[in-house]
Amino acid sequence: MRALIVVFIGLTFLQACTPKEKTLSELNPAAEGFDLANSDPAAIQLADSIMAAIGGRENWDKTRFISWNFFGRRDLVWDKQTGRVRIESPGDSSVYLVNINTGEGRVKFHGVELTEADTLKKMLEKAKGIWVNDSYWLTMPFKLKDTGVTLKYLGEDTLKNERYNILQMTFAKVGFTPENKYKLYVGIKDKMIKHWAYFNDAKKDTANFIRPWDNYQKYGNVLLSADRSDSGGPKNVKVEETVSDKLFTEF
Repeated sequence: MRALIVVFIGLTFLQACTPKEKTLSELNPAAEGFDLANSDPAAIQLADSIMAAIGGRENWDKTRFISWNFFGRRDLVWDKQTGRVRIESPGDSSVYLVNINTGEGRVKFHGVELTEADTLKKMLEKAKGIWVNDSYWLTMPFKLKDTGVTLKYLGEDTLKNERYNILQMTFAKVGFTPENKYKLYVGIKDKMIKHWAYFNDAKKDTANFIRPWDNYQKYGNVLLSADRSDSGGPKNVKVEETVSDKLFTEF
């Protein structure tokens, strides 16, 4: 009898000491300022499932350098850990070297480096706006619980003869276009975004466009959608652990 009691106590102790497996929500913590109060639980759960399906928060946080071409217009290299960004725009022979966290940087416009303080400041703000737009077309699934985001689950709907879960994103006074709204068509089984609908005004019921978010490939340890079936958005995507530091310091 004493042996049984000892075994029982030992098992209880082991159970108490075994680390509890984290939930999807714990593995994908919201950014400070995420609109938890007005986001419904089903929407948050779906957002957490999406994050897990495309590689998980830990792998995303460890991702360092991402480069891509945006609609054939410009090439970007982003250092996620420091906020440094290089943007090359062949159309006007411009190069932007900007730190999106500090706002500091250098700009060469039409082949000439800008040195006048006010002009440089405006162009660096423009560069950040370019990065915000172009990176969103690539990394939006990783930003569902960002600052200022409100999520709503809108149930299921059909698009092109397929059923999807619908996740709505709206924004509260954040970013360059807080009046925007997105509806995301999420695979019911694989929990991955397959299409996205963009509304330039959250009050509108009709989308400005509905485009595919497809052709996922593994880059580093995460899945990104690029070279999409509509030929739009990001192309030539690379995820690297190291790049030359000169990319962010020299034209």
